[in-house]
Amino acid sequence: MGNTEVRVRGLAARAGGWSARHRWAAVGIWVLFVVLAMGLGSAAGRVDVDQSDQLKGETHTAAKIIEDAGIKEPAGETVLIQGRTGTVKATGAEFRAAVADVVKAVEGTGKVTGVTSPYDTHTISRDGRTALVQFDLRGDAETAADRIEPVLNAVAGVQKDHAGLRIEEIGGASMQKQYKDAFGDDFQQAEYSAVPVALGILLIAFGALVAALLPVALAITAIMATMGLMGLVSHLQPMSDTANSVMLLVGMAVGVDYCLFYLRREREERAAGRDAGTALRIAAATSGRAIVVSGVTVCVAMAGMLFTGLAEFEAMGLASLMVVAVAMVGSVTVLPALLSLLGERVEKGRIPFLRRRRRTGSGDSRFWSAVLRGVLAKPLLSVVVAAGALLAIAAPALGMKTQQLTLDQEFGDSLPMVQTYNHLNDAFPGGSEPAQVVVKAKDINAPDVRQALADFRKQAIASGASRGPVEVKLYDAQNVALVSVPLVGGSDMDRATKSLEKLRDEVRPATLGKADGVEAPITGQVAGNHDFNDQLMGSVVPVFAFVVVFAFLLMLLSFRSLTVAITSIVLNLLSVAAAYGILVAVFQHGWGASLVGAEGVGAIVTWLPLFLFVILFGLSMDYHVFVVSRIREARMRGRTTKDAIRHGVVTTAGVVTSAAVIMVAVFAIFGTLSMQSMKQMGVGLAAAVLIDATIIRGVLLPAVMALLGERNWYLPKWLHRLPDLTHDEAPEQAASPVTDRGERLTV
Repeated sequence: MGNTEVRVRGLAARAGGWSARHRWAAVGIWVLFVVLAMGLGSAAGRVDVDQSDQLKGETHTAAKIIEDAGIKEPAGETVLIQGRTGTVKATGAEFRAAVADVVKAVEGTGKVTGVTSPYDTHTISRDGRTALVQFDLRGDAETAADRIEPVLNAVAGVQKDHAGLRIEEIGGASMQKQYKDAFGDDFQQAEYSAVPVALGILLIAFGALVAALLPVALAITAIMATMGLMGLVSHLQPMSDTANSVMLLVGMAVGVDYCLFYLRREREERAAGRDAGTALRIAAATSGRAIVVSGVTVCVAMAGMLFTGLAEFEAMGLASLMVVAVAMVGSVTVLPALLSLLGERVEKGRIPFLRRRRRTGSGDSRFWSAVLRGVLAKPLLSVVVAAGALLAIAAPALGMKTQQLTLDQEFGDSLPMVQTYNHLNDAFPGGSEPAQVVVKAKDINAPDVRQALADFRKQAIASGASRGPVEVKLYDAQNVALVSVPLVGGSDMDRATKSLEKLRDEVRPATLGKADGVEAPITGQVAGNHDFNDQLMGSVVPVFAFVVVFAFLLMLLSFRSLTVAITSIVLNLLSVAAAYGILVAVFQHGWGASLVGAEGVGAIVTWLPLFLFVILFGLSMDYHVFVVSRIREARMRGRTTKDAIRHGVVTTAGVVTSAAVIMVAVFAIFGTLSMQSMKQMGVGLAAAVLIDATIIRGVLLPAVMALLGERNWYLPKWLHRLPDLTHDEAPEQAASPVTDRGERLTV
């Protein structure tokens, strides 16, 4: 075990001791920090991720050309007019009347410009059953969704007058509005419901209202402060609404967890007969230190997202990192001050039917005591069975298929716009998501450039990448041309991607590529998804390597054990793999998909595996550090390794279970949303945390440590020079307050 002397003072212990002695100052500083962060963030405003900064590669180049040229593309909308039966054609009198009524209705709103009739633009399907009225919305395209409602109402009015036809509007603005209306409240309700769910579980865990409110209050104030900090930081690293939602999710989870760890240890020490001051100091030196180690590890894991090069991921990573850091600081500073102020009043508001619950000095869990007896009696069998079960669960992940979900995969038939999207794609394959070639030249009207554009139009169709029509829009003053190319494949992302690659790799070099000084990046929805996938796949290895290596080093420094560091990484990877397996089984293969409303998805959204790895690797360290710290603490006090394992796992079982239930409940809320990407995230996180808190921490960890015995604490001599960041233990027999001089005690 090495030295038999350990320090009773460390960063967390000193912070806790100072806060307990300067209670009002600590609370005041925290409140001031939260208020200042919110105020400054509000004053600075939040800068969101710009479309042109979302990706690198061709998509980014195309966006920059358009931005630098000052071209403001208006929000385009399309009204689909279609016969409900095969006998109704666009040449019929009723059809022509409907087209005229649509044109008149949308122009009458005063919100649109450039209305075109399908009879002028020849936007009539090959079977003659479908025609498109197209127009642009006046004003800024980014805020078009706020002005689209009068136009939608006008189109709906025409539909009432022509019941024999299908008259539906679709476009960026109308889709964004419908999305906001359908899921804005959905997200908000999910975010708000996380607080009462966490509070309810804490009430059951503590049996007292004040004790239950403390973790929730800490989490909420940490989230509020981080929201303000996000506004300030966004001027260096733009943020987003997605980053805000992820920050709230992570903040609620870790904020409650950290406070729960601290509070349960303080109550346990008081129940063991120690006075309030000693109990608080021991909690600061043990659970406080575990919180710091866990928090730093989670921050390192979240920092892995910064290596993706994707603006959205960088925003999520930075926002998550900040909320974890704020929650960690709050847990080891203001929480000890509040506990010192409250004293016995932390037990106020006892729940009547939970009054029989009494604190015990051991804090033992009967259920986990029974499980541990079996695990420690036959550790090898436990490892084989538990690891075998997790590997079996993880097996489907070997066939994981990732892709950006199409509109119908993401929303199913829950939104009218999905049906309109499918109708449009069926009538005009690729028309709903065309590729856009952004052509920049020294002189866009030069003969060789005009010839290259004409050749591109012909070759795009001749190559089979598009069925047309290929439309060219010239901006003479800016020497830029925008070429719209409907892709063969339409909403079938695999086929559409092949068409895109044909345009990029064959058609473009043979046409536009032969004109001197011409840039022609190809962008659009399909191109953006393709570039996103390529960039994401390219960042997987660096992100995985960064997270694993730094987590390993932190475990090595925190426990001064090569064995603990290695087993920590292996067990975490196993829990992540099991979560991947569950995701693939449910959302890709459809096993039990009806239980979560995920029928027919058939794939995992591209960004989720990397996102889950980073989040889960960080969050699972919460439990791991907490449990292993308690085991090491007991071993340093002189217990045998097997007895220390039993003591550490059983005494932490209650708090780990409570924390896991809260995390699972919060994540499961997001699994109830209608968006399949959010559902996948919620189910994946909830399943992984459940596996981590039960099979990993309750069975595999103690079984592996029991098999290793004293080798758990192995540190090669050549590593003894590493910084000593080990646990700030308190002696088991301590019954009096520990002094503040940081003396060393013999264990």
